[in-house]
Amino acid sequence: MLDTMFFWLLIALFAPLVSAIFAGIFIKFRDKLFVGIICSCLIVLGTIASLWLVEFVLQNGGMDIALANFISAGELNIKYGVMIDALSTIMAITVGIVSSVVHIYSIYYMQKDPGFAKFFAYLGLFVFSMLVLVLSDNFIGLFIGWEGVGLCSWLLIGFWHDKDNNAWCANEAFIMNRVADLAMLLGIFAIYLNFGSFAYDDVLANASSADRGALALIAALLFIGAMGKSAQFPFHTWLADAMAGPTPVSALIHAATMVTAGVYLVIRANSIFALAPDVAQAITYLGAFVAIFAASMACVHNDLKKIIAYSTLSQLGYMFVAAGLGAYAIALFHLVTHAFFKSLLFLGAGNVMHAMAGKLNIQKMGALAKFMKPSLALMSIGSLALCGFYPFSGFFSKDKILETAFASGAHFIWAVLFFGAILTTFYSFRLLMFVFFGEKKYDHHPHEAKSYALLAMSVLAVLAIICGFFAAEFYGFVGYVLPSFHNEISHNTEILLIALTLGAISLVAIATIFAYKNAKFSPNLRNSKIYKILSAQYFIPQFYDIFIVGSYKIISQICAKIDSAIIDSIVDLIAKVLLKMGFALQGANDGTNLSANLRLMIFGFFALLVLVFLI
Repeated sequence: MLDTMFFWLLIALFAPLVSAIFAGIFIKFRDKLFVGIICSCLIVLGTIASLWLVEFVLQNGGMDIALANFISAGELNIKYGVMIDALSTIMAITVGIVSSVVHIYSIYYMQKDPGFAKFFAYLGLFVFSMLVLVLSDNFIGLFIGWEGVGLCSWLLIGFWHDKDNNAWCANEAFIMNRVADLAMLLGIFAIYLNFGSFAYDDVLANASSADRGALALIAALLFIGAMGKSAQFPFHTWLADAMAGPTPVSALIHAATMVTAGVYLVIRANSIFALAPDVAQAITYLGAFVAIFAASMACVHNDLKKIIAYSTLSQLGYMFVAAGLGAYAIALFHLVTHAFFKSLLFLGAGNVMHAMAGKLNIQKMGALAKFMKPSLALMSIGSLALCGFYPFSGFFSKDKILETAFASGAHFIWAVLFFGAILTTFYSFRLLMFVFFGEKKYDHHPHEAKSYALLAMSVLAVLAIICGFFAAEFYGFVGYVLPSFHNEISHNTEILLIALTLGAISLVAIATIFAYKNAKFSPNLRNSKIYKILSAQYFIPQFYDIFIVGSYKIISQICAKIDSAIIDSIVDLIAKVLLKMGFALQGANDGTNLSANLRLMIFGFFALLVLVFLI
């Protein structure tokens, strides 16, 4: 049994890496379809292996498997191992399902791109890094995967680096995440200083005996890292700009996997966060703020993909609220359901983008329902799940977070999330009305996506509809890993809250459809102050550009002047002194006399060595 489990584990973990290597080897291969099919089959195989691991956990419980020694230096002995438990396998199967669909869809979406094989190589490497992140049994392995997905995100966002400012967008995401990752790395160092280990089992089991101040510091540092990866305020600006990458990248990375890694970190390290109540409370309030902060910007934006990106920010806020309140299983369930319906929405946006020849302004679309009925159906399913309508999955996960907030006595948080649900419904139906209905605002004849792309998307659509009905089984499966949430409310109160939420979002949906169908919104609304503030993203990017980027430029210019006036002058002075002392050797300056260069290098090395010992 264990040998079989180990076999499937290796397939689940390394099939994406094999896919990446295969695509890299055949990067110049003319038969692009062949590369795409093989890579997709390998990802599907890895997903099947992950499903087998779920079955193993159901029958045998969790298991920690050491694969190799990572670092052995004196007392420091770090092993790379894999933790097979309910949390890691749930994450692995979520990553696997979404990545399988995205790979198949990408065969259609990227078929005419000259970098087809390179794209699949990057995708495979990303999936492998994400699996390293979620399957690792220690914080060092998690951090390796964490940085791996960051690197792959940079590669994929900037995949079309020769277009517009795509390279800048990729660099923004990479640099902003590196700032947050520094705090996370410090948190990991603090973990080792306080626990003498990086292993989850050692750290989380002994968290209750650690100093509370140290735990608060560790929790705060880890959460800053989570804020960067999950694009929470003030690190949020990179996610909307990351839409510069190909749409399948948005579906995989910026909806279902990488951006949820921050939520996964908080859930995995729940023992630490539970013992740091001030940090947990800060997480709750920040999540609630981001839930309406991002949703409000989505209400006025006209870029199709960025609307969905802001929606992702908002829903991540809901997940962090649940985690901050201690309802880790509920946060995880919303992470899973959101992965399915948000990936579906992004891939639907890809269909629309292809049909509109790359245009993303929803104000210039309209009447696409006549040409793209399957895409309309699929995006409608995703939108209804996002809004939280019954019987779609979002109803069972997002509404549970609102119920959790109310049951915890955090009535203000509940009110904020309730308002966020109303905003979510408005921008979701606004998007559908502008894209698929109303007046036609283009001259060409749009085309629907290919049948196999729609079929792949249908898998996500089915999951967006049915997976909410398995909530009880889900909570039972993760129950032995994650603490249960005990703040229950009466059945009548629960019914009242559900009725209130469903009634409110239903009225908003009807009102939005009516308003846009009958052109009730005045064009002068765009001249209002609130509209301009929301369109400008609360002027936060401008603030960053002036005060942070501008200050950095000034400091860089000062350093450049110091380098030129002092450092370069010292080097030039040393050269002149050496020349006068007879150290100038023929050919040393132009590199033709290697022996002379070698002697100078040795002399310099010993000079520096003497200075080190003297200082």
